[in-house]
Amino acid sequence: MTGPLPAPPAIVAIDAAALHGRSLRFYDFAMAAFVVILICSKLIGAGKPAVVTLPVWGEVKFGAGILFFPLSYVLGDVLAEVYGFARARRCVWAGFAASIFAAGMSWVVVSLPPAADWAGQSALAEVFGQVPRIFLASIAAFWAGEIANAAVLSRMKVWTQGRMLWTRTIGSTVVGQGVDSLIFYPLAFLGVWETSLVVQVLLTNYALKVLWEVILTPVTYRIVAWFKRAEGIDVFDRGVGYDPFTTAV
Repeated sequence: MTGPLPAPPAIVAIDAAALHGRSLRFYDFAMAAFVVILICSKLIGAGKPAVVTLPVWGEVKFGAGILFFPLSYVLGDVLAEVYGFARARRCVWAGFAASIFAAGMSWVVVSLPPAADWAGQSALAEVFGQVPRIFLASIAAFWAGEIANAAVLSRMKVWTQGRMLWTRTIGSTVVGQGVDSLIFYPLAFLGVWETSLVVQVLLTNYALKVLWEVILTPVTYRIVAWFKRAEGIDVFDRGVGYDPFTTAV
């Protein structure tokens, strides 16, 4: 007969510097999930403008990737909230490198001469043949938006002394998604789409991304609470630097 399960460790508030050399149980898994969601949403749906008809607004056009890409921002919030800015920044750089690899692999596969009896080349090129302009806009927007998101959440956590998580998750998304949208859509589609369509998709996507964050706030609360209980820590970025061009933790 086994005894009672041990009680979960108490959550201890610590400065980010105290994490140096400390074993973290789930950080690697969170990073992997972050990169997978990023690659799938960017590679599969970013270039497709979709349209739905809503009862009040009528037709609404948006980028199809928006349905899943905001999940990377939720995980970005979790990473910054639970593990601090430096480790969230490292995940951003991992996603950046993975995006370059995915785009390079897509280019090689699409560019290889197809077998004479294979009829799928045009479809493959249509789906995975990224225009260099869209790719560069995508990774630049992702990197800048995620770094801004993590930095804002990190600073707000210290300002609010760890209270009112919703203000940090929503506030950081307002800034991060704003940076992302303002970089990506003009760089990727201005001059390709009608300017009015670029503006419409930009504003619609931005509003939907922020709305997604608001809707997912209860989910974010639960995930953050789970990670903090599992790790037994609550990290505060007191006295840390915010250099975006390093992966040091």
